[in-house]
Amino acid sequence: MGDARLLQPASPVGNFNSDELRGLLEDMRDTMQALNGVGLAAPQIGVGLRVVIFGVQPSGQQKTPARYPDADCVPDTVLINPVITPLGDQLEDAWEGCLSLPGLRGLVPRFRNIRYCGYDEHGAPVDRTASGFHARVVQHECDHLNGILYPMRMTDMSQFGYTGELFPGQEMRDE
Repeated sequence: MGDARLLQPASPVGNFNSDELRGLLEDMRDTMQALNGVGLAAPQIGVGLRVVIFGVQPSGQQKTPARYPDADCVPDTVLINPVITPLGDQLEDAWEGCLSLPGLRGLVPRFRNIRYCGYDEHGAPVDRTASGFHARVVQHECDHLNGILYPMRMTDMSQFGYTGELFPGQEMRDE
């Protein structure tokens, strides 16, 4: 937080068959795995392109972050040049953290149901509907592509603080 690149809108990817994109995706996967994250946007590693990755495996499998023991499965996804469409007006509040805001959590309203479209790493179309935690992860990561950090979505800043203060005794990592 504080790096100006996180506040800039990202540029669309034009060439899916490039060494640059393959290298970026490798760096993003390595970073997300090393930090035990559930998602990552290219601007978070200093690259201003409209690329996000995300995924959560079922509880009990290696890739499930311990801080989300009851999280729904979210398919491992590369999403390039995404477009999100809310499906209805229903919002739900839930706690979020972010690899770009280490040690902090906030209660963030997000659309409960969405449709997201874009492309995978080979340029093939991706078109899915998502709800709950899956929808939250996609919205959080895609916000990074528009220069939005989750505190900018919060409506009650009294629900924002250090993880250790908000959740004493609970070991939690950042998104």
